[in-house]
Amino acid sequence: MSAPTAVAKYDVKDLALADEGKRRTEWAERSMPVLRQIRARFAREQPLKGQKLSACLHVTTETANLMATLRAAGAEIALCASNPLSTQDDVAAHLVRDHGVHVYAIKGEDHETYYGHIASALAFGPDMTQDDGADLVGSLHMIALNRLDDLAPPIRKWVEGLSQAERKALVGAVRGSTEETTTGVIRLKAMAKEGILQFPIIAVNDSNTKHMFDNRYGTGQSTLDGIVRATNLLLAGSTVVVAGYGWCGRGVASRARGAGASVIVTEVDPLPALEARMDGFQVMPMADAAPLGDLFVTLTGNLHVIRPEHFARMKDGAIVANSGHFNVELDLEGLTRIAGEHREVRHLVDEYVVKGKRIMVLGEGRLINLAAAEGHPASVMDMSFANQALAAELIAKEWKTLSKAVHRLPVAVDQEIARLKLQSMGIAIDTLTPEQVEYLASWDAGT
Repeated sequence: MSAPTAVAKYDVKDLALADEGKRRTEWAERSMPVLRQIRARFAREQPLKGQKLSACLHVTTETANLMATLRAAGAEIALCASNPLSTQDDVAAHLVRDHGVHVYAIKGEDHETYYGHIASALAFGPDMTQDDGADLVGSLHMIALNRLDDLAPPIRKWVEGLSQAERKALVGAVRGSTEETTTGVIRLKAMAKEGILQFPIIAVNDSNTKHMFDNRYGTGQSTLDGIVRATNLLLAGSTVVVAGYGWCGRGVASRARGAGASVIVTEVDPLPALEARMDGFQVMPMADAAPLGDLFVTLTGNLHVIRPEHFARMKDGAIVANSGHFNVELDLEGLTRIAGEHREVRHLVDEYVVKGKRIMVLGEGRLINLAAAEGHPASVMDMSFANQALAAELIAKEWKTLSKAVHRLPVAVDQEIARLKLQSMGIAIDTLTPEQVEYLASWDAGT
């Protein structure tokens, strides 16, 4: 498809799937008590009334509950997918039919359709955006900087149909944006460093109740879930190579060890490499790990972490997956070059033969937890999307005073989300006594 001049109200696989999407979204909602409480307040206070919000997120049951919360707050919403393989088609249909969200997302959409859908979300004319990977914000900035050749062809075609005044108005109308993932925050901080940000950004990923839980526990579990669903691999007794020991890598390494695997970590940063060793994992370069691994998982946010020289050293039957946001961590063009050809041997499993050895690549190198499974459990996305909802409210209320920089949510908001989550789990904690408060605030108390 080409990017629209007049935007269709939605583009989903089949509205007849909406009943199943509704049932599954309601199931996820049971595990999202913090977001439910925010939704109830939003319904009373309407903090987003009259706002148009464009979101580029994984279209899942958890995202559907975030969209319902933002709709309860009064927002009009356009939603496109942040990954071609992450959309749950029944959920997309449910959001269109039951919540009036303008959804542009179809699981397995091709490159042209994917970027055409992003163009549709931009053409909605948002007052604010929500991103998971900065595709919306990145496109808006290419438009603002007149770097149209750097836009994907479907987006460029649509933008070229706009006048200079319309382009300026499109970018100028955006009051702020939120960013969900580590990769997107890295891109946005680079833009801020260059001084080119056109509006304020709330880095949701920087909230402790997001990255310490979503990235570690959510990615840790859902990545292995996707790998096992795609392969039926027994983790116990296998050797798992985890590339990157950030919060996501920590989660995958920990869960793999818990399932009985031997774990090797590869890193480029000496501090997390040292931490991985102190946590009991082997640490070595990828070139040394390549002949040892049965399963490789990349979680770095960088490109070409596993390259042809690594693929060439892998054992017969090695399985390779990516759980970083973009599908660039595996050099699949390089692998195709040395393999010559590949074939699908199982759904979402492509076999490449390199010098007689079979290398299995999962999910086209895209996010395996969403390509082959359902993404993070709802209970952890409850906190992540509570941050997203409250960040949208903050932008709506304070956009005039927020600088054009990358901000994080106030610590008090982070702590309140944690408090509400503990409360929903039936967990109480201690509070400081007045004496303890005074002691912590003083400097002259001796031993």
